[in-house]
Amino acid sequence: MKKIYTAFAFLFILVLSASSQQVASDSLFIRKIFDEALSRGHCYENLRILCANGPRLSGSAGAERAVKIMAKAMQNDGFKTVKLQPTMVPKWERGPNELCIIKTKEGQKKLNVCALGGSIGTGGKKLKARVVEIIRWSQLDSLKDELKGAIVFLNRPFDPTPIYTFSAYGACVDQRHAGASKVSKYGALAVLVRSMSHKIDENPHTGSMAYDSAFPKIPAMAISTADAEWLHKQIEQKVNCEAEISLSCKEYPDVLSHNVIGEIKGSEKEEIILVGGHLDAWDNGDGAHDDGAGCVQSMEALRLLAALGYKPKHTLRAVLFMNEENGLKGAKTYADSASKFNEKHIIAIESDRGGFSPRGFYVENSDNALDKLLAWKPLLEPYGIHDIKKGGGGADISPLKPFNTVLIGFVPDSQRYFDYHHAPSDKFEAINKRELELGAAAIAALIYLYDQYGF
Repeated sequence: MKKIYTAFAFLFILVLSASSQQVASDSLFIRKIFDEALSRGHCYENLRILCANGPRLSGSAGAERAVKIMAKAMQNDGFKTVKLQPTMVPKWERGPNELCIIKTKEGQKKLNVCALGGSIGTGGKKLKARVVEIIRWSQLDSLKDELKGAIVFLNRPFDPTPIYTFSAYGACVDQRHAGASKVSKYGALAVLVRSMSHKIDENPHTGSMAYDSAFPKIPAMAISTADAEWLHKQIEQKVNCEAEISLSCKEYPDVLSHNVIGEIKGSEKEEIILVGGHLDAWDNGDGAHDDGAGCVQSMEALRLLAALGYKPKHTLRAVLFMNEENGLKGAKTYADSASKFNEKHIIAIESDRGGFSPRGFYVENSDNALDKLLAWKPLLEPYGIHDIKKGGGGADISPLKPFNTVLIGFVPDSQRYFDYHHAPSDKFEAINKRELELGAAAIAALIYLYDQYGF
Protein backbone atom coordinates (compact mmCIF):
# COMPACT_ATOMS: atom_id res chain seq x y z
CA MET A 1 0.00 0.00 0.00
CA LYS A 2 2.89 2.34 0.83
CA LYS A 3 4.27 1.83 -2.70
CA ILE A 4 0.90 2.75 -4.22
CA TYR A 5 0.73 5.98 -2.19
CA THR A 6 4.30 6.80 -3.22
CA ALA A 7 3.45 6.21 -6.89
CA PHE A 8 0.37 8.46 -6.67
CA ALA A 9 2.37 11.19 -4.93
CA PHE A 10 5.06 11.04 -7.59
CA LEU A 11 2.44 11.22 -10.37
CA PHE A 12 0.80 14.20 -8.66
CA ILE A 13 4.14 16.00 -8.48
CA LEU A 14 4.75 15.30 -12.19
CA VAL A 15 1.31 16.72 -13.11
CA LEU A 16 1.91 19.84 -11.01
CA SER A 17 5.34 20.29 -12.55
CA ALA A 18 4.00 19.94 -16.10
CA SER A 19 1.16 22.35 -15.36
CA SER A 20 3.56 24.89 -13.89
CA GLN A 21 5.86 24.61 -16.90
CA GLN A 22 2.92 25.13 -19.27
CA VAL A 23 1.77 28.25 -17.40
CA ALA A 24 5.31 29.62 -17.57
CA SER A 25 5.45 28.85 -21.30
CA ASP A 26 2.11 30.57 -21.93
CA SER A 27 3.16 33.57 -19.87
CA LEU A 28 6.39 33.89 -21.84
CA PHE A 29 4.60 33.66 -25.20
CA ILE A 30 2.02 36.28 -24.22
CA ARG A 31 4.87 38.56 -23.16
CA LYS A 32 6.38 38.08 -26.63
CA ILE A 33 3.05 39.04 -28.22
CA PHE A 34 2.99 42.34 -26.33
CA ASP A 35 6.66 43.01 -27.04
CA GLU A 36 6.11 42.50 -30.76
CA ALA A 37 3.02 44.74 -30.79
CA LEU A 38 4.66 47.57 -28.84
CA SER A 39 8.00 47.39 -30.65
CA ARG A 40 7.11 46.50 -34.23
CA GLY A 41 3.34 46.88 -34.50
CA HIS A 42 1.62 47.62 -37.81
CA CYS A 43 -1.86 48.63 -36.71
CA TYR A 44 -1.21 52.34 -36.12
CA GLU A 45 0.24 52.80 -39.61
CA ASN A 46 -2.56 50.75 -41.16
CA LEU A 47 -5.07 52.99 -39.39
CA ARG A 48 -3.33 56.12 -40.61
CA ILE A 49 -3.61 54.91 -44.21
CA LEU A 50 -7.28 53.97 -43.75
CA CYS A 51 -8.23 57.32 -42.20
CA ALA A 52 -6.35 59.27 -44.90
CA ASN A 53 -8.76 57.73 -47.42
CA GLY A 54 -11.59 59.97 -46.23
CA PRO A 55 -15.20 59.14 -45.21
CA ARG A 56 -16.35 55.57 -45.84
CA LEU A 57 -20.07 55.35 -45.21
CA SER A 58 -21.63 52.20 -46.69
CA GLY A 59 -22.51 52.60 -50.34
CA SER A 60 -20.08 55.45 -50.93
CA ALA A 61 -17.05 55.60 -53.21
CA GLY A 62 -14.94 56.10 -50.07
CA ALA A 63 -16.17 52.79 -48.65
CA GLU A 64 -15.09 50.93 -51.79
CA ARG A 65 -11.69 52.62 -51.73
CA ALA A 66 -11.37 51.46 -48.12
CA VAL A 67 -12.12 47.88 -49.17
CA LYS A 68 -9.22 47.94 -51.62
CA ILE A 69 -6.89 49.70 -49.18
CA MET A 70 -7.46 47.16 -46.41
CA ALA A 71 -7.23 44.16 -48.73
CA LYS A 72 -3.81 45.44 -49.82
CA ALA A 73 -2.82 46.08 -46.18
CA MET A 74 -3.68 42.44 -45.36
CA GLN A 75 -1.49 41.25 -48.21
CA ASN A 76 1.34 43.51 -47.02
CA ASP A 77 0.94 42.03 -43.53
CA GLY A 78 1.59 38.56 -44.91
CA PHE A 79 -1.91 37.09 -45.19
CA LYS A 80 -1.66 34.38 -47.85
CA THR A 81 -5.44 34.25 -48.28
CA VAL A 82 -7.28 37.55 -48.78
CA LYS A 83 -10.69 37.75 -50.41
CA LEU A 84 -13.54 40.18 -50.93
CA GLN A 85 -17.03 38.93 -50.10
CA PRO A 86 -19.79 40.71 -52.07
CA THR A 87 -22.73 42.14 -50.11
CA MET A 88 -25.51 44.57 -50.99
CA VAL A 89 -25.66 47.61 -48.72
CA PRO A 90 -27.86 50.71 -48.34
CA LYS A 91 -26.79 54.01 -49.85
CA TRP A 92 -27.76 57.22 -48.02
CA GLU A 93 -26.22 60.67 -48.46
CA ARG A 94 -26.62 63.56 -46.05
CA GLY A 95 -26.06 66.21 -48.73
CA PRO A 96 -24.41 69.61 -48.25
CA ASN A 97 -27.23 71.40 -46.48
CA GLU A 98 -27.60 71.01 -42.69
CA LEU A 99 -29.01 74.02 -40.92
CA CYS A 100 -30.80 74.80 -37.68
CA ILE A 101 -31.36 78.36 -36.44
CA ILE A 102 -33.13 79.10 -33.17
CA LYS A 103 -34.93 82.45 -33.06
CA THR A 104 -35.96 84.22 -29.85
CA LYS A 105 -36.97 87.78 -28.95
CA GLU A 106 -33.32 88.63 -28.28
CA GLY A 107 -32.06 87.40 -31.63
CA GLN A 108 -31.01 84.14 -33.22
CA LYS A 109 -28.42 81.40 -32.79
CA LYS A 110 -27.12 78.94 -35.35
CA LEU A 111 -26.76 75.51 -33.78
CA ASN A 112 -24.13 72.84 -34.50
CA VAL A 113 -26.18 70.09 -36.14
CA CYS A 114 -25.97 67.09 -38.44
CA ALA A 115 -28.58 64.83 -39.99
CA LEU A 116 -29.19 61.47 -38.36
CA GLY A 117 -28.34 58.57 -40.65
CA GLY A 118 -31.39 57.58 -42.66
CA SER A 119 -33.26 60.83 -42.15
CA ILE A 120 -35.29 62.31 -44.95
CA GLY A 121 -34.54 65.85 -46.12
CA THR A 122 -36.77 68.90 -46.02
CA GLY A 123 -37.47 68.79 -49.75
CA GLY A 124 -35.54 71.92 -50.60
CA LYS A 125 -37.59 73.96 -48.15
CA LYS A 126 -37.02 75.45 -44.70
CA LEU A 127 -39.24 74.18 -41.91
CA LYS A 128 -40.19 76.76 -39.29
CA ALA A 129 -42.00 75.93 -36.08
CA ARG A 130 -41.99 76.46 -32.33
CA VAL A 131 -39.75 74.18 -30.25
CA VAL A 132 -41.16 71.78 -27.65
CA GLU A 133 -38.77 69.93 -25.32
CA ILE A 134 -39.25 66.29 -24.31
CA ILE A 135 -36.95 64.67 -21.74
CA ARG A 136 -39.01 61.57 -20.84
CA TRP A 137 -41.31 59.54 -23.09
CA SER A 138 -43.99 59.85 -20.41
CA GLN A 139 -44.33 63.52 -21.40
CA LEU A 140 -45.62 62.67 -24.86
CA ASP A 141 -49.24 62.17 -23.86
CA SER A 142 -49.33 65.14 -21.47
CA LEU A 143 -47.90 67.45 -24.16
CA LYS A 144 -49.71 65.94 -27.15
CA ASP A 145 -51.62 69.13 -27.98
CA GLU A 146 -48.37 71.13 -28.07
CA LEU A 147 -46.53 68.60 -30.26
CA LYS A 148 -48.76 69.03 -33.30
CA GLY A 149 -47.03 71.27 -35.82
CA ALA A 150 -43.94 71.63 -33.58
CA ILE A 151 -40.27 70.80 -33.93
CA VAL A 152 -39.58 68.51 -30.99
CA PHE A 153 -36.33 68.70 -29.01
CA LEU A 154 -35.46 65.31 -27.42
CA ASN A 155 -33.12 66.15 -24.56
CA ARG A 156 -32.56 63.15 -22.32
CA PRO A 157 -28.88 63.40 -21.23
CA PHE A 158 -26.45 60.62 -20.38
CA ASP A 159 -26.59 59.36 -16.81
CA PRO A 160 -23.11 60.26 -15.45
CA THR A 161 -23.06 57.54 -12.76
CA PRO A 162 -22.43 54.24 -14.65
CA ILE A 163 -18.71 53.44 -14.72
CA TYR A 164 -19.13 51.48 -17.96
CA THR A 165 -20.33 54.28 -20.22
CA PHE A 166 -22.10 52.01 -22.72
CA SER A 167 -24.81 51.63 -20.05
CA ALA A 168 -25.50 55.36 -20.24
CA TYR A 169 -25.56 55.19 -24.03
CA GLY A 170 -28.00 52.28 -23.97
CA ALA A 171 -30.36 54.24 -21.73
CA CYS A 172 -30.52 57.19 -24.18
CA VAL A 173 -30.03 55.91 -27.71
CA ASP A 174 -33.69 55.03 -28.20
CA GLN A 175 -34.49 58.74 -28.55
CA ARG A 176 -32.08 58.93 -31.50
CA HIS A 177 -33.14 55.68 -33.12
CA ALA A 178 -36.92 55.84 -32.67
CA GLY A 179 -37.58 59.46 -31.67
CA ALA A 180 -38.72 60.73 -35.07
CA SER A 181 -41.62 58.29 -35.34
CA LYS A 182 -42.55 58.61 -31.67
CA VAL A 183 -43.19 62.35 -32.09
CA SER A 184 -44.50 62.10 -35.66
CA LYS A 185 -47.35 60.09 -34.18
CA TYR A 186 -48.47 63.31 -32.48
CA GLY A 187 -48.13 65.49 -35.57
CA ALA A 188 -44.62 66.91 -35.05
CA LEU A 189 -42.88 68.33 -38.12
CA ALA A 190 -39.26 67.43 -37.26
CA VAL A 191 -37.05 66.30 -34.41
CA LEU A 192 -33.84 67.65 -32.84
CA VAL A 193 -31.97 65.05 -30.77
CA ARG A 194 -29.34 65.73 -28.10
CA SER A 195 -26.05 64.12 -29.14
CA MET A 196 -25.19 60.81 -27.50
CA SER A 197 -22.24 61.90 -25.35
CA HIS A 198 -21.23 62.78 -21.80
CA LYS A 199 -18.96 65.53 -23.08
CA ILE A 200 -20.32 69.05 -23.34
CA ASP A 201 -18.92 70.44 -26.58
CA GLU A 202 -19.97 71.73 -29.99
CA ASN A 203 -19.62 68.45 -31.92
CA PRO A 204 -22.93 67.01 -33.16
CA HIS A 205 -22.98 63.19 -33.09
CA THR A 206 -24.81 61.41 -35.90
CA GLY A 207 -25.96 57.79 -35.83
CA SER A 208 -28.61 55.51 -37.25
CA MET A 209 -32.32 56.11 -36.93
CA ALA A 210 -35.33 54.24 -38.29
CA TYR A 211 -38.88 55.11 -39.19
CA ASP A 212 -42.02 53.29 -38.09
CA SER A 213 -44.08 52.83 -41.25
CA ALA A 214 -47.26 53.53 -39.28
CA PHE A 215 -46.42 57.24 -39.05
CA PRO A 216 -45.27 59.96 -41.49
CA LYS A 217 -41.51 60.34 -41.96
CA ILE A 218 -40.11 63.59 -40.60
CA PRO A 219 -36.58 65.10 -40.74
CA ALA A 220 -34.26 64.20 -37.85
CA MET A 221 -31.03 65.89 -36.81
CA ALA A 222 -28.62 65.76 -33.89
CA ILE A 223 -27.54 68.89 -32.07
CA SER A 224 -24.35 69.26 -30.03
CA THR A 225 -24.52 68.82 -26.27
CA ALA A 226 -23.40 72.44 -25.76
CA ASP A 227 -26.29 73.65 -27.90
CA ALA A 228 -28.66 71.25 -26.17
CA GLU A 229 -27.70 72.78 -22.81
CA TRP A 230 -28.25 76.29 -24.19
CA LEU A 231 -31.63 75.44 -25.74
CA HIS A 232 -32.78 73.71 -22.56
CA LYS A 233 -32.00 76.84 -20.53
CA GLN A 234 -34.01 79.02 -22.94
CA ILE A 235 -37.02 76.74 -22.62
CA GLU A 236 -36.58 76.41 -18.85
CA GLN A 237 -36.65 80.22 -18.58
CA LYS A 238 -39.92 80.30 -20.59
CA VAL A 239 -38.28 81.88 -23.64
CA ASN A 240 -40.32 81.20 -26.77
CA CYS A 241 -38.04 79.46 -29.26
CA GLU A 242 -38.72 78.98 -32.95
CA ALA A 243 -36.54 76.67 -35.03
CA GLU A 244 -35.79 77.02 -38.73
CA ILE A 245 -34.28 73.86 -40.20
CA SER A 246 -33.26 72.46 -43.57
CA LEU A 247 -31.65 69.18 -44.67
CA SER A 248 -30.78 67.80 -48.11
CA CYS A 249 -30.55 64.06 -47.31
CA LYS A 250 -31.29 61.47 -49.98
CA GLU A 251 -31.68 57.70 -50.04
CA TYR A 252 -30.85 55.53 -53.05
CA PRO A 253 -31.33 51.86 -53.99
CA ASP A 254 -28.92 49.37 -52.42
CA VAL A 255 -25.49 49.06 -54.04
CA LEU A 256 -22.76 46.42 -54.17
CA SER A 257 -20.02 46.48 -51.55
CA HIS A 258 -17.72 43.95 -49.85
CA ASN A 259 -16.51 42.42 -46.62
CA VAL A 260 -12.72 42.00 -46.51
CA ILE A 261 -11.51 38.61 -45.24
CA GLY A 262 -7.98 37.50 -44.41
CA GLU A 263 -7.14 33.98 -43.25
CA ILE A 264 -4.41 31.82 -41.76
CA LYS A 265 -5.13 28.13 -42.28
CA GLY A 266 -5.17 25.85 -39.24
CA SER A 267 -2.69 23.00 -38.95
CA GLU A 268 -5.04 20.53 -37.24
CA LYS A 269 -8.68 21.64 -37.37
CA GLU A 270 -11.06 23.09 -39.95
CA GLU A 271 -12.92 25.01 -37.21
CA ILE A 272 -12.60 28.79 -37.35
CA ILE A 273 -11.66 31.40 -34.77
CA LEU A 274 -12.84 34.75 -36.12
CA VAL A 275 -11.84 38.25 -35.09
CA GLY A 276 -13.37 41.32 -36.68
CA GLY A 277 -14.44 44.95 -36.76
CA HIS A 278 -16.51 47.03 -39.16
CA LEU A 279 -14.98 48.89 -42.06
CA ASP A 280 -17.78 51.37 -42.70
CA ALA A 281 -18.00 54.58 -40.67
CA TRP A 282 -20.20 57.65 -40.50
CA ASP A 283 -19.23 60.35 -42.93
CA ASN A 284 -18.64 63.26 -40.54
CA GLY A 285 -15.23 62.10 -39.26
CA ASP A 286 -12.42 59.61 -39.93
CA GLY A 287 -14.08 56.71 -38.11
CA ALA A 288 -10.80 56.14 -36.28
CA HIS A 289 -12.24 54.81 -33.01
CA ASP A 290 -15.48 53.59 -34.64
CA ASP A 291 -14.34 51.30 -36.04
CA GLY A 292 -11.07 51.73 -37.86
CA ALA A 293 -9.37 50.71 -34.61
CA GLY A 294 -11.25 47.41 -34.48
CA CYS A 295 -10.37 46.63 -38.10
CA VAL A 296 -6.64 47.17 -37.76
CA GLN A 297 -6.54 45.39 -34.38
CA SER A 298 -8.22 42.34 -35.92
CA MET A 299 -5.62 42.21 -38.69
CA GLU A 300 -2.78 42.89 -36.29
CA ALA A 301 -3.80 40.17 -33.82
CA LEU A 302 -3.25 37.54 -36.51
CA ARG A 303 -0.10 39.21 -37.84
CA LEU A 304 1.42 39.19 -34.35
CA LEU A 305 0.96 35.43 -34.02
CA ALA A 306 2.42 34.82 -37.48
CA ALA A 307 5.38 37.13 -36.78
CA LEU A 308 6.25 35.00 -33.74
CA GLY A 309 6.20 31.82 -35.82
CA TYR A 310 3.03 30.52 -34.22
CA LYS A 311 1.26 27.74 -36.16
CA PRO A 312 -2.43 27.79 -35.20
CA LYS A 313 -4.39 24.58 -34.71
CA HIS A 314 -7.61 26.22 -35.89
CA THR A 315 -8.10 28.40 -38.93
CA LEU A 316 -7.77 32.06 -37.90
CA ARG A 317 -9.82 34.59 -39.82
CA ALA A 318 -9.89 38.40 -39.70
CA VAL A 319 -13.09 39.90 -41.10
CA LEU A 320 -13.67 43.58 -41.84
CA PHE A 321 -17.44 43.81 -42.04
CA MET A 322 -19.24 46.34 -44.21
CA ASN A 323 -22.40 48.20 -43.13
CA GLU A 324 -22.53 47.80 -39.36
CA GLU A 325 -23.61 51.41 -38.88
CA ASN A 326 -26.83 51.41 -40.87
CA GLY A 327 -27.94 47.93 -41.78
CA LEU A 328 -25.65 45.06 -40.68
CA LYS A 329 -25.82 43.70 -44.23
CA GLY A 330 -22.18 42.57 -44.31
CA ALA A 331 -22.56 40.59 -41.09
CA LYS A 332 -25.73 38.88 -42.32
CA THR A 333 -24.10 38.03 -45.66
CA TYR A 334 -21.10 36.54 -43.85
CA ALA A 335 -23.26 34.39 -41.55
CA ASP A 336 -25.41 33.20 -44.46
CA SER A 337 -22.28 32.18 -46.37
CA ALA A 338 -20.87 30.36 -43.33
CA SER A 339 -24.12 28.42 -43.00
CA LYS A 340 -24.25 27.62 -46.73
CA PHE A 341 -20.72 26.19 -46.77
CA ASN A 342 -21.04 24.46 -43.35
CA GLU A 343 -18.22 26.47 -41.82
CA LYS A 344 -17.91 25.86 -38.09
CA HIS A 345 -17.02 29.01 -36.13
CA ILE A 346 -16.16 28.02 -32.57
CA ILE A 347 -15.32 31.55 -31.41
CA ALA A 348 -15.97 35.02 -32.84
CA ILE A 349 -14.29 38.06 -31.27
CA GLU A 350 -15.35 41.62 -32.06
CA SER A 351 -13.48 44.86 -31.46
CA ASP A 352 -15.94 47.77 -31.75
CA ARG A 353 -15.58 49.84 -28.60
CA GLY A 354 -12.74 52.15 -29.61
CA GLY A 355 -8.96 52.06 -29.61
CA PHE A 356 -8.41 52.65 -25.90
CA SER A 357 -6.42 50.63 -23.35
CA PRO A 358 -7.60 47.03 -22.96
CA ARG A 359 -9.64 46.22 -19.87
CA GLY A 360 -11.25 42.85 -20.56
CA PHE A 361 -13.57 40.65 -22.57
CA TYR A 362 -17.31 39.97 -22.37
CA VAL A 363 -18.46 36.44 -23.23
CA GLU A 364 -21.81 35.51 -24.73
CA ASN A 365 -23.34 32.14 -25.54
CA SER A 366 -21.12 29.86 -23.42
CA ASP A 367 -20.54 29.44 -19.69
CA ASN A 368 -17.71 26.99 -20.44
CA ALA A 369 -15.83 29.56 -22.52
CA LEU A 370 -16.28 32.14 -19.75
CA ASP A 371 -15.00 29.73 -17.09
CA LYS A 372 -11.93 28.99 -19.20
CA LEU A 373 -11.24 32.68 -19.73
CA LEU A 374 -11.57 33.36 -15.99
CA ALA A 375 -9.03 30.58 -15.35
CA TRP A 376 -6.60 32.41 -17.66
CA LYS A 377 -7.10 35.72 -15.88
CA PRO A 378 -3.72 35.52 -14.04
CA LEU A 379 -2.00 35.39 -17.46
CA LEU A 380 -3.84 38.51 -18.66
CA GLU A 381 -3.97 40.72 -15.56
CA PRO A 382 -0.35 41.95 -15.91
CA TYR A 383 -1.54 43.75 -19.05
CA GLY A 384 -4.51 45.47 -17.38
CA ILE A 385 -7.03 42.86 -18.57
CA HIS A 386 -9.30 42.15 -15.61
CA ASP A 387 -12.92 42.87 -16.62
CA ILE A 388 -14.02 39.37 -17.65
CA LYS A 389 -17.69 38.44 -17.40
CA LYS A 390 -20.90 37.63 -19.25
CA GLY A 391 -21.89 40.32 -21.72
CA GLY A 392 -22.60 41.19 -25.33
CA GLY A 393 -20.16 40.10 -28.01
CA GLY A 394 -20.97 42.69 -30.68
CA ALA A 395 -23.32 43.51 -33.54
CA ASP A 396 -21.34 42.08 -36.47
CA ILE A 397 -20.76 38.68 -34.88
CA SER A 398 -24.32 38.39 -33.53
CA PRO A 399 -25.68 36.61 -36.67
CA LEU A 400 -23.33 33.71 -35.81
CA LYS A 401 -25.04 33.14 -32.45
CA PRO A 402 -27.66 30.63 -33.74
CA PHE A 403 -24.80 28.35 -34.84
CA ASN A 404 -23.60 28.00 -31.22
CA THR A 405 -20.58 30.17 -31.83
CA VAL A 406 -19.06 31.64 -28.67
CA LEU A 407 -19.27 35.42 -29.02
CA ILE A 408 -16.66 37.58 -27.30
CA GLY A 409 -16.55 41.36 -27.15
CA PHE A 410 -13.19 43.08 -26.62
CA VAL A 411 -13.61 45.71 -23.88
CA PRO A 412 -11.26 48.71 -23.77
CA ASP A 413 -11.53 51.53 -21.24
CA SER A 414 -14.84 53.23 -22.06
CA GLN A 415 -14.51 56.63 -20.35
CA ARG A 416 -13.66 58.67 -23.48
CA TYR A 417 -15.35 56.62 -26.18
CA PHE A 418 -18.53 58.69 -26.43
CA ASP A 419 -16.50 61.88 -26.71
CA TYR A 420 -15.75 60.67 -30.26
CA HIS A 421 -18.49 58.21 -31.19
CA HIS A 422 -20.17 59.28 -34.49
CA ALA A 423 -18.70 62.78 -34.15
CA PRO A 424 -16.44 64.98 -36.31
CA SER A 425 -13.81 64.60 -33.58
CA ASP A 426 -13.37 60.87 -34.36
CA LYS A 427 -10.13 61.58 -36.21
CA PHE A 428 -6.90 59.63 -36.55
CA GLU A 429 -5.29 62.19 -34.22
CA ALA A 430 -7.65 61.03 -31.45
CA ILE A 431 -5.95 57.61 -31.39
CA ASN A 432 -3.15 56.85 -28.94
CA LYS A 433 -0.65 54.55 -30.68
CA ARG A 434 0.32 52.64 -27.55
CA GLU A 435 -3.24 52.02 -26.43
CA LEU A 436 -4.17 50.79 -29.91
CA GLU A 437 -1.25 48.35 -29.94
CA LEU A 438 -2.01 47.07 -26.44
CA GLY A 439 -5.54 46.23 -27.61
CA ALA A 440 -4.27 44.28 -30.61
CA ALA A 441 -1.90 42.31 -28.36
CA ALA A 442 -4.69 41.54 -25.88
CA ILE A 443 -6.84 40.09 -28.66
CA ALA A 444 -3.89 38.07 -30.01
CA ALA A 445 -3.27 36.63 -26.53
CA LEU A 446 -6.92 35.56 -26.26
CA ILE A 447 -6.80 33.90 -29.69
CA TYR A 448 -3.62 32.04 -28.71
CA LEU A 449 -5.16 30.67 -25.51
CA TYR A 450 -8.40 29.50 -27.11
CA ASP A 451 -6.52 28.03 -30.07
CA GLN A 452 -4.23 26.07 -27.74
CA TYR A 453 -6.75 24.84 -25.18
CA GLY A 454 -10.29 25.33 -26.50
CA PHE A 455 -13.06 25.73 -23.94
